[in-house]
Amino acid sequence: MKVFVVFVILLVHVSQHASAVELYEGEFVLLPCEFQTFDMDDPTVVWSRYDLNPSTVHQRQQEGDELKDQNQLYSSRTSMMTDALETGDLSLNLTKLLLSDSGTYTCSVRSFRGERKLQDVQLQVKE
Repeated sequence: MKVFVVFVILLVHVSQHASAVELYEGEFVLLPCEFQTFDMDDPTVVWSRYDLNPSTVHQRQQEGDELKDQNQLYSSRTSMMTDALETGDLSLNLTKLLLSDSGTYTCSVRSFRGERKLQDVQLQVKE
């Protein structure tokens, strides 16, 4: 029987948060990220892994998901709440975890004013 283990460590670094999550292959995870975007013009949330090319894991705009630049390793395995930009819950749901999903995920918000890195989440997937 596999044991479901989650370790969350929050470290504050200049209004940025880092956390670590450890799970088993085949499970799912909700990578946390929160930020109020109501005062931003046309915001876009981007979850990235900068060690991959392309680096985009998931992207969401006001109109919905924009997955044309998504890394194919994540095809059909990511989702965000449909009202994420309204509620500020920018968390990413990642399903059917693979060992290769281990890495650092970055949640960022982009708008006409530029980009703001919000959170890094370290994911470790075990056999």
